[in-house]
Parts: sequence; C-alpha cells; structure tokens
Amino acid sequence: MRNLRMTIAYDGSKYKGWQQHKDADLTIQGKIEAVLSKMTGEEIEVVGCGRTDAGVHAENYIANFHTKCTFSIDKILDYAYEFLPEDIVIKSIEEVADRFHARYNVKSETYVYSINNNKYRNVFNRKYTYHIAEKLNMMEMRNASELLIGSHDFQSFANAKGDKSTIRTINYINIIEKDGILEIEINGDGSLWNMVRIIVGTLIEVGKGNLNPIDLERILNEKKRWEAAPFAQVKGLCLRDIQY
Repeated sequence: MRNLRMTIAYDGSKYKGWQQHKDADLTIQGKIEAVLSKMTGEEIEVVGCGRTDAGVHAENYIANFHTKCTFSIDKILDYAYEFLPEDIVIKSIEEVADRFHARYNVKSETYVYSINNNKYRNVFNRKYTYHIAEKLNMMEMRNASELLIGSHDFQSFANAKGDKSTIRTINYINIIEKDGILEIEINGDGSLWNMVRIIVGTLIEVGKGNLNPIDLERILNEKKRWEAAPFAQVKGLCLRDIQY
C-alpha cells in the first residue's frame, strides 16, 4: 500500500469548500476523490491538511491518500490533470512514509488575505481581492496586528463550532503593500472557523480608523464574538502554505 502526498492548487470560487459533504460534486475533496477512484478502481479517501470554507482559494494545499495502484507518479499526475476541472490542479505527488498524515502532522499554516486598496476595482483580480476604495492606515493595522502575536484565546475572533479549545498561536502577521494591493499574511498553528477572515475584518476597521490598535487587546480579553468586526469577504482569502 502506497501513501501519496499531493500538493494542490485550486480556485475555490464556485466550490463549497474542501470538505466533502452531501454536495460532494461541489467540493474540492469530492472532485479529487472521484477522479482518483476512477483511475485506480479503488474507493479512494483523500485526507486534507484542514478545512477551507466555501470560496476560499489555495496555492499549496497538502493532502494524502493510500492506494494499491502501481501507476507511476507522472502517470497519476497526467491523469489527474486531464480529468480534474481547470480550477483544480495537483501540482506534485510524492511517496511518503505510511505514518504521514496530512492533517495530524501539520505544524503551522500560512494564509494570505488580499485587498485592492486602489480607488477603482481591477476587473482582472476582482474574484481574488476585496476592493476597499477608502485608504487604509497600514501603520495602525501593523500596530494592531502585533497584539495578536503569540498564544491567545481567540474566541472573539471565531464562529467557534465544535472546537474543544479556542486557544491558538499566531507566529507572525505580515502586512505588505505593492501598487495598492495589500497582502495580510498570517502564520499560526491552526485556525478556528472564520478566524482569519474575522481578524482581517477587524484589522480593516483599524485601518479605517473605526477601531484603535489597543482595542484588539480588549476584544481578545472579552472573548465575545460580537466584540470583533464582521469578517472580510471570502474571495480575498487564500491558503498559501502548510509547514510540517
């Protein structure tokens, strides 16, 4: 039995997230499992590094599956490339130890949220960036983000459902700008449901001047979802990388 690790890129615009459910045909996992099962003649179960919500994109999503199929890596890649939709690409496959688990072995994950902070929306990146015409104060946003670094109870920044603990660790938050496009890069040991989008939404309110950086400390301490801002639009969020 082989254990194959995949690196996957996908445009999540029209999908209901990674995780397979009743609408399996509209999930990333469902699409990939259907193609791999047809190729191998087995009932393939793909294990993903985590859930991504409906509309979220990924540059380097990691997943693994077990199979008795003896096809070469190149043949599997070519088959998947031919039969998967154009908005899902398996970028690479490698054989790994049987004990490797795409979800349980994750040490940290990196998400990037993109904001178009120019006056006008860009017709070419509008599906992947949140357009905010009002100029954002990046210095204030950076100051606020520093208060989130480290281990905290992020209950105020999550629509928590089923999580035994709302304590998470954020290793760093980088906010960079080029030609009016802001990228908010967040790396941590894991995220709660909608956590990244709520953090970004709150930082946006700081950038607009509706919140002060010091307010984030109060929001953390309150541990109440309504203390934080509404979450940012889903289309701007992308899973960039997974670290093992």
